[in-house]
Amino acid sequence: MKAITFKAFAITHEIDLNKIAIHCGIPKKFTWEEPLILRGNILKTILGQEVEESQMVLVFSFGSVVFINLIDTNDMMVFFQFFHFFEPDIDLNQTYKYTDDYSLHVRGTETLELTDEYVVVPRYESFYPELISTVLAKSVALEKTEEQLGKIHDKLETMIDRLEKGKLRIGNKELARTTAKIVRHEYNTLAYIMILDKPDITWTSSTANEFYDKMLEFFELNDRYKILKSKTDILYNIMDGFSTISHSIRGLFVEWIIVILIVIEIALTILQIIGWFP
Repeated sequence: MKAITFKAFAITHEIDLNKIAIHCGIPKKFTWEEPLILRGNILKTILGQEVEESQMVLVFSFGSVVFINLIDTNDMMVFFQFFHFFEPDIDLNQTYKYTDDYSLHVRGTETLELTDEYVVVPRYESFYPELISTVLAKSVALEKTEEQLGKIHDKLETMIDRLEKGKLRIGNKELARTTAKIVRHEYNTLAYIMILDKPDITWTSSTANEFYDKMLEFFELNDRYKILKSKTDILYNIMDGFSTISHSIRGLFVEWIIVILIVIEIALTILQIIGWFP
């Protein structure tokens, strides 16, 4: 059997699968847990050319796209432009920034063989393409989020440098914007990519479940998830510290204003008593 090739991209944070499904005439409402699979006549219509039965595109709600047995760069760009029609926020110049290649080989081996570039299985099962695509899609989505987390760290480092220089005041808007980035990061990663969720087939097939678990372990998705979760918690703790310092400074400023006003009032009262002030 000829090797099956996979090419995964993380192109945005979110793709509305139902809008694409309606456009393609697919009478089904998609949830976050399942990908939209484009193949056959639908794929032919989008590409404007004949396609093989083994060629397909899997679109995931968390912003990843996986091409199966489609290696032509022009065909991929046609798809990206097609997706851009539904998701205008997609930056077509950045579509190749987060990507990964993989392949599936079927050989008469007794055991499963996993490597960085391919997986070898004893015999073909219909669920292999979807499970491999799901793992690749989550992996590139995590890669995109990991880089964004680094940018948030850089922002916090700048704020820490300001604190070290004695610039203690941090504006509410700056705190709110940074906190929003952390919340968005957590939502995109921990909630939306759904690292801990499994495809439905893994609940009904022990072979599929075992294969999926091995793929997860090899791509270290659970470990990367835990690291991101830990880093996110640290970011929240740092922001709590910034918020506490900022509120303390504002509280101290208000207290000093009150003290000054009391002193002025006492001074005016004394001046009135001694007749220096009418």
